[in-house]
Amino acid sequence: MDLSGTTILLLIFLITCLVFLTKWVRPSKRLPPGPMPLPFIGNMHQVKTNDLIESLVELSKKYGPLYTIYLGSRPAVVLCGHQILKEALIDHAEEFSGRGEFPAVQMYSKGNGLVYGNGERWRQLRRFAISTLKYFGMGKRSLEEKVKEEAQYLIEELRKSEGKPIDPTFGFSSAGSNIVCSLVFGERFGYQDKEILNLLYLINNSWRLMSSTWGQLLFVFPKIMKHIPGPHRQIYKTYLKLGAFVTNRIKINKETLNSDNPRDFIDYFLLKIEQEKKNPDSHFIYETMLKTTVNLFFAGIATVGTTLRYSFLIFLKYPEVEEKIHQELDDVIGRERSPCMDDKDKMPYTKAVLYEILRFANIVPMGIPHAVTRNIRFRGYDLPEGLNIIPLIVSSHNDPTEFKNPNSFDPTHFLDEQGNFKKNESFMAFSAGKRLCLGEGLSLMESFIFITTILQNFKTKPIVDPKDIDITPESRGVGSIPRPYKICFIPR
Repeated sequence: MDLSGTTILLLIFLITCLVFLTKWVRPSKRLPPGPMPLPFIGNMHQVKTNDLIESLVELSKKYGPLYTIYLGSRPAVVLCGHQILKEALIDHAEEFSGRGEFPAVQMYSKGNGLVYGNGERWRQLRRFAISTLKYFGMGKRSLEEKVKEEAQYLIEELRKSEGKPIDPTFGFSSAGSNIVCSLVFGERFGYQDKEILNLLYLINNSWRLMSSTWGQLLFVFPKIMKHIPGPHRQIYKTYLKLGAFVTNRIKINKETLNSDNPRDFIDYFLLKIEQEKKNPDSHFIYETMLKTTVNLFFAGIATVGTTLRYSFLIFLKYPEVEEKIHQELDDVIGRERSPCMDDKDKMPYTKAVLYEILRFANIVPMGIPHAVTRNIRFRGYDLPEGLNIIPLIVSSHNDPTEFKNPNSFDPTHFLDEQGNFKKNESFMAFSAGKRLCLGEGLSLMESFIFITTILQNFKTKPIVDPKDIDITPESRGVGSIPRPYKICFIPR
């Protein structure tokens, strides 16, 4: 059934009106002001369901950096602009560290797991994940070597195209997935592995659906949308399939577990469960292991794959940027050895390009919703425990007081007058505060090594005139989804 977002919205409105009749949403006087909601649909008549982000930014121009919007009958407070994001997520990190409602995923996770958990369970899981992933090389040379090795596998895969146009989606996703798989499952998979390719397709499709009109409607009306047919139902089915894959991997690990030689994240979790099996209040149980592993698998693949796709779309649009990276690669590294992380600080232009890609593309433009962990007085308003918070990360990246050309791709945003890399505290691509993405360092490592290794070996060529390439997202919601494209990788 092919229904437009407006038709679906009208259908939802009619259904809820019939069920609840005259029940109205009444804005709370304790919360920041915002647009007046209608019954049942809240403020959804005032936003674009295919670009919720743009609508939320526009509303901030009228109601300020802190305002309330109703997602159906549920209030959420929107944070817009670098200053208020810093004040909330960093200066009041504990109070804003809860995980808000994210129905597309929570239908499966049910509040369990590393990314979508809350309270003491989440704190223990995060500490465990950080220490375990560090043991397996996070932030160390050993993991960098795995990334460099995977970059060579990717190069060989791209060579097979013989300079002909290809869709790079699965090659990029496969490279990213193999780094996650090496940490979580202790092994990598071939680029033609049918099971992994199917999972990559499901993950990429779900990431796109979460950011589509269907995904936005599910975000706002979860109780109603689960009864309405449509592609949004595929998101939950994807998580079930990912869960089945991880369940099988856990079974394999359990049957071959050697407590004296843990091989991966799953082995360590199995040992932790055994260690705490006599503790009735332990947060380390099988279900938590399953949901956490699925979290790591999905997040690690969707974000890195999307970053690489956006990066090379931008290079096709701006060949002069790619040419400057080629020149810096030749000057600093040459052609005889592979790029490594020690090269990053010697390549200020390439480093600036990477940060500008993450700023401009806004891979996760509104972060993942937060929640207030306890009642707090914030900027003169009473925010109750459990209140949903939408941190508009994109508003920090597009803040005109922090970036001279916020709506344009401009690597000089991260370069000083001498051409040296300069940091900008408005950069929040991995969120901030206590919910800062624990994979930040790994993601930056993967992006730098994959991009530089590819450009060391290839020049890219578009199949259309660069001026006709559209680098605006296909849709923006949970993620910013780059438009599909084909690219030629020409050996240098």
